[in-house]
Amino acid sequence: MFHVHKADTIRKLWKLMLSVAVFSGIIAYLELNHLKLAETTYIKNMGMMHNLLGFVISLLLVFRTNTSYDRWWEGRRMLGGLVNVSRNFAIRVNALKLAKSDNDFFKYAISKYAFALKEHLREKQYFGKDSILIEIDGGKHIPNQVASSIAAKLFELQREGKITSEQLIILNADTTQFTEVCGACERIKNTPIPYSYSAFIKKFIFVYVLTLPIGWVFSLGYFVVAIVPFILYVLASLELIAEEIENPFGSDANDLPVDEICDNIAKQVGEILG
Repeated sequence: MFHVHKADTIRKLWKLMLSVAVFSGIIAYLELNHLKLAETTYIKNMGMMHNLLGFVISLLLVFRTNTSYDRWWEGRRMLGGLVNVSRNFAIRVNALKLAKSDNDFFKYAISKYAFALKEHLREKQYFGKDSILIEIDGGKHIPNQVASSIAAKLFELQREGKITSEQLIILNADTTQFTEVCGACERIKNTPIPYSYSAFIKKFIFVYVLTLPIGWVFSLGYFVVAIVPFILYVLASLELIAEEIENPFGSDANDLPVDEICDNIAKQVGEILG
């Protein structure tokens, strides 16, 4: 509870929280000592507005958080599917008892597809140390190039009589699943929550928090200096967390463990294909 790590939202919000605390203190001082509004009932009743708006904010934040978490969880499902199809494909290739050079190609290509997809989703270029096994054009879609090389290798093996047409159909279905996983991950990454919706929630929270001390100062006094920043922390943190997990393929602490998943794919495929 008391450990502030790099992903903790308080590290992003502390300056804003401090500003709101100062603002709340100024409002409390003016209302209690200069404006003498303690007996003004219509200001006291601002809490009714905050109760109603608080309910609306809670609904918006629940929808926002659920939407972002659905994207995060779907991304995890897709990466889990990539692990499964990589292992299944490696098991089928191993069962064919191909030559060592062919086995080495698939061992390289299957694992490197995962790494290429990871860097593609992070908008980076991936080139493996042994990229001579697969010819890569850095200016094009690299996961597609790796998948195309796998498909081309399968057709080459079929032409050479090393695998049958039936085996080609089975193995080619796995190749298709690679591109389906890639397409699903791209859809998650390239379809963010509409900016107007996200911006509206941020503005709503900010205005809501700034008006809190005006009505609450009569019942809380100078305690608004501590309570209002805390409310800002709770509401704004939910929005920031939802924003962070919208794109789950990055390298932040709240993102999916994509690096570990890719390393596990490479390890397990290497174990299967020797």
